[in-house]
Amino acid sequence: MAEQHTPRSLIVTFYGAYGRSAEGPVPVSALIRLLGAAGVDAPSVRSSVSRLKRRGFLLPARAADGSAGYALSDEARELLEDGDRRIYAQPPDGGQEPAWLLATFSVPEQERHKRHLLRSRLARLGFGTVAPGVWIAPAHLEGETRHTLDRLQLTSYVELFRGGHLGFAPTAEAVARWWDLTALAKQHEEFLDLHEPVLRALQSGPAPEPEAAYRDYLLALDSWRRLPYADPGLPRTLLPSGWPGDRSAAVFRELHTRLRDTGAKFTEL
Repeated sequence: MAEQHTPRSLIVTFYGAYGRSAEGPVPVSALIRLLGAAGVDAPSVRSSVSRLKRRGFLLPARAADGSAGYALSDEARELLEDGDRRIYAQPPDGGQEPAWLLATFSVPEQERHKRHLLRSRLARLGFGTVAPGVWIAPAHLEGETRHTLDRLQLTSYVELFRGGHLGFAPTAEAVARWWDLTALAKQHEEFLDLHEPVLRALQSGPAPEPEAAYRDYLLALDSWRRLPYADPGLPRTLLPSGWPGDRSAAVFRELHTRLRDTGAKFTEL
């Protein structure tokens, strides 16, 4: 996970954390102020908002004061609600013999664009690859997988199966083939390198002012929100010793507890 807080990503993160609870559309002037606190200049805010509007994520609307503003589309709200379930979830308890969710699919050649969409969505949900055309994830992702495939109207191409791994290699060895654990561990470690010092400063110093709390929370959430998808809650008993995922999740949860509500005071329009 390269630490790149792009303006567009930060705007999405802002709406996920604060903007969707605003009373009415968020004025453009407020977006410029709030993203400015995270180091984004006004031209970058405007151009990124325009791209999000073209994608259908944001809808132009008049704010309460009559100024130009932007509201979330219905699809964007659904996407953010889907993200909540993963981003703020407690790590699942791992067992000695976890259940797995398998996905296979068949797409006619004339609809091969849907084959690419299926592959990309399964990867974004955190599925690993057992073999060409066979994808695997922890079984607790069944509900989210069904919901995502149904929302994208892809269920007619997919078969889902639930079961255990029966061999022949030890399951821990198989998991290391299905997912790139080295890359996942690096993503967790990069998150910790950047945001654990912020938490230590909070633990040993005074409570932050609203602007500082807002900035630190927005940056932490923007870094964190992709991690629970890259690492979809793999059973800890099957991961290498010293796995950094639990620590990075604990750091994010404490930053969320300490910063989010204080940061909300800075966003009041």
